[in-house]
Amino acid sequence: MFDPEDLAAIREGKARWERETLSPTLDRFGERREAFTTDTEGRDIERLYTPDDVSGLSYDDLGFPGEEPYTRGVYPTMYRGRLWTMRQYAGMGTAEETNERYQYLLSQGQSGLSMAFDLPTQMGYDSDSAMADGEVGKSGVAIDSIHDMRTVFEGIPLDEVSTSMTINAPAAVLLAMYIAVGDEQGVPRAELRGTIQNDILKEYIARNTFIFPPEPSMRVITDIFEFAAVEIPRFNTISISGYHVREAGSTAAQELAFTLGNGIEYVEAAIGAGLDVDSFAPQLSFFFNAHNDVFEEVAKFRAARRMWARIMDERFGAEDPKSRQLKFHTQTAGSTLTAQQVENNVVRVAYQALAAVLGGTQSLHTNGKDEALALPTEKSVRTALRTQQILAHESGAADTIDPLAGSYYVEALTDDLEAEAFSLIAEIDDRGGMRRAIEEGWVQRQIQDVAYERQREIEERERIIVGVNEFEADEEPEMDLEEVTEEDQRRQIARLERAWGARDDGAVEDALAELREAASGEENVMPSIVRAVKAEATTGEICNTLREVFGEHRAASVA
Repeated sequence: MFDPEDLAAIREGKARWERETLSPTLDRFGERREAFTTDTEGRDIERLYTPDDVSGLSYDDLGFPGEEPYTRGVYPTMYRGRLWTMRQYAGMGTAEETNERYQYLLSQGQSGLSMAFDLPTQMGYDSDSAMADGEVGKSGVAIDSIHDMRTVFEGIPLDEVSTSMTINAPAAVLLAMYIAVGDEQGVPRAELRGTIQNDILKEYIARNTFIFPPEPSMRVITDIFEFAAVEIPRFNTISISGYHVREAGSTAAQELAFTLGNGIEYVEAAIGAGLDVDSFAPQLSFFFNAHNDVFEEVAKFRAARRMWARIMDERFGAEDPKSRQLKFHTQTAGSTLTAQQVENNVVRVAYQALAAVLGGTQSLHTNGKDEALALPTEKSVRTALRTQQILAHESGAADTIDPLAGSYYVEALTDDLEAEAFSLIAEIDDRGGMRRAIEEGWVQRQIQDVAYERQREIEERERIIVGVNEFEADEEPEMDLEEVTEEDQRRQIARLERAWGARDDGAVEDALAELREAASGEENVMPSIVRAVKAEATTGEICNTLREVFGEHRAASVA
């Protein structure tokens, strides 16, 4: 990219600058720290970056927006044509409360919905289960049956919004309910838009909200791929998630490697099930974390696009350009929010959102300032949404494409993160692939080691967290927090009991028997699940039917 003679002159000029200009200043004043490193990688940051630091870079490594290798973005016009989707994550105890919050967000200018489910729903239990006691509606909305899903979207035409559902082990069930509500609204299935997370591998790594063992779980995922390619072609069938890997403590390079490694595993499973790569790969999407180090995060997003294009081309021979495009949602980092001085979280979220936009995200959730304490209030949700709107309409960040391209620092970081992530993927390959590496606990140990070291740095004040271990304040904040009560749980159980009393139990038994037969054989389970939810079988009943066939996963201890 640079002439060798020019690089030699730059090196000579830098040496002269260090000797004549920098050295006297260092001798007199020094610097703030002995060493500067990136936020999570601990990678040394040079004092000054020049063309010499990216001497091996070719413009072919960057390309143009909408063209391979997609480093600069997956669309030719990016935000000059259409802003990212502002998709605030919400789920509030009951279906009625969630509908109210969605209606409010849409009235405030939100352009997409993102659905949070309570823990029992995520684990495939109904609200009356002993396993659900004390957790109903706490971390999101309780969805026991199609009645709840219908209420959540009452007055919201599904052909006018896109909906992201953060659901994994029972993703097939919640997707089926969404399809069924769309059918009731008269929306053609081909017009339904949205995303299900459906990323079970990261559950084994980081979150542990799994139900079934890995093999049948992967089978259900590939069934969804096959079903969706025909029935709901505009729906993203998986959101391969690095977000929770990062929340568990990983570095940026580990987030890249383990996320794309999971992506490789899903593609291989689908091909192994007989699907053509270009029949499902355009419906794959990704989900990344936006952390505090703005430049490192921008570099991570750029590297992810370039890496996925190469993986899909070289590993899988994908011919459709859409199969090689990495499209992703971003959420600001929940793990960086602090219970102390919660107003500081507004600033953290704003910088993280800026990194996501500079990195070319397709959709974005900005956390509420109070989410370290509880579900966000209406006021804090509005502030989080306004953060995105100010970023879009007042900052200028959306007015040109990939504005940090050509920065010697950012390009060097992009190259470094890509190289480190590919090195980790090579080690995963040597271990037999991502699924094997997870089953052996190797992936979990890599993350735990980093998380331990970061916590040590915070406790010993080697890493400053404003308001936590430095710049502390004694006052207790006055906060209006959202609460889910025992009465909310009783109301949800009563709603479930009414649904049971009004349905045709014989139709439910027939639908579940059909599902049991499909799951026991090689038939795609999705049509049977759709029929079961339309017969008003509950989330727990459907998941229990699959438990009978597939069994339940028990996590091995990770030493």
